[in-house]
Amino acid sequence: MSGFHLNLSLMTPGHFRHAWRRDHADPLAYLDIDYFQRLARIAEAAKIDAVFLGDGPALRGEIEEAPGTGIDPLVLLGNLAAVTENLGVVITSSTTYNSPYNLARRFQALDHVTKGRAAVNIVTTGTPAAAANFGLSEHPDKETRYRRAWEFLDVVTRLWDSWESEWLVADKESGHYADLGKIHPIDHEGEFFSVAGPLPVAPGPQGRPVVVQAGGSEGGLTLAGDFADVVFTVAQTRAKAVSFRNDIRRRAAAAGRHPDDVKISLGVVVLVEATEEQARRREQELYDRLPIERLTAALLTNLGLPQDSFGPDDPIGADDLPETLPAGAFSTGFGISTRALIAEGPRTPRELVQRGAGGSGHRLVVGSAEQVADDLAEWFEAGTADGFTVMPAETAVDLPNFTELVVPILQERGLFQKEYAAPTLRERFGLPFPHRERAADSLPA
Repeated sequence: MSGFHLNLSLMTPGHFRHAWRRDHADPLAYLDIDYFQRLARIAEAAKIDAVFLGDGPALRGEIEEAPGTGIDPLVLLGNLAAVTENLGVVITSSTTYNSPYNLARRFQALDHVTKGRAAVNIVTTGTPAAAANFGLSEHPDKETRYRRAWEFLDVVTRLWDSWESEWLVADKESGHYADLGKIHPIDHEGEFFSVAGPLPVAPGPQGRPVVVQAGGSEGGLTLAGDFADVVFTVAQTRAKAVSFRNDIRRRAAAAGRHPDDVKISLGVVVLVEATEEQARRREQELYDRLPIERLTAALLTNLGLPQDSFGPDDPIGADDLPETLPAGAFSTGFGISTRALIAEGPRTPRELVQRGAGGSGHRLVVGSAEQVADDLAEWFEAGTADGFTVMPAETAVDLPNFTELVVPILQERGLFQKEYAAPTLRERFGLPFPHRERAADSLPA
């Protein structure tokens, strides 16, 4: 059996957002470049494929209780790429609050300077506060954001493809450097964008930077099937994860792609120690610091329930849920995942918050190195994903613990690489190099 890819999230203090309250934690670590460089070197020594950092273009209210997202990920992860040789960087960028030409140019440049280790994580931004930072009177609704995102990625990928591979002449005697017949404008005119192109520089080592996408709504799923190389997802049950992976593969095939050309990276929050007893003790210490009343209210809102309808220890059953997720739910994927868990049997908000790693929504795995390795192996063998984005419960603790304790077990079992298998991130993910021409220019019906 072939192995899987592994990415590591650098979210700090961790995916338990209140871990900064622990005695050993540095409340300002999320702004410390030395701290991040140390983590990047640890990840590279373990042959981790890439590091990832979530982001949003607005300050969220949670800053009152926990650190925010911190340094702009393009600046931060660009620096981490510069101090490593093989580690990939997955950089979150918003299609709602960027222009496609600038994004295409920045990531094309990053692919060159990293020698093929660049990936862009495309999000549409769910935070209404971002609108005021970009001169908009209101945040676009979800359907509009995803329609814009489709056109955005259509433009970006065509810009990346605007130079054919045979563009270089470099005839020193005649002075003829480039064949202009191999460099094409895209002349795009659409609902949201007008972009002439081409880019001012040829494609990098990957042909295109890797496109990562997350989103469980219909718009997000369409985007994934049409454009994504890697889909970052959430699942609390194996059945839901398998169903999601099969759906994305079907959508890719319907878009004229090979199903293997899109990979699923399943997010999992990991808390690991040398023994299960030690892990469970630290898990409880993290639970004790959760603002459970506020997290219960947020959970109920995302499930479409009134904030005062259930207390932290009141069971919620499948019959208590509305037929559909509310339009204002923060994340469709998290909502669907949580509903699938409740469908297995009633759960209290406290149980759901704890199982979702203190409110992150991703599945929490707690235990010894063997237990964590067994869990990832079992989920992979069940066909849930092509790899995992490991999200440390406490980044300063669980990232080193995962790389030092769990990764060697996975390597010995043949589930993860002992050496970097290829120089580019695209090759390591098992992705094809893109074609230079696109057959279709129009938006989907």
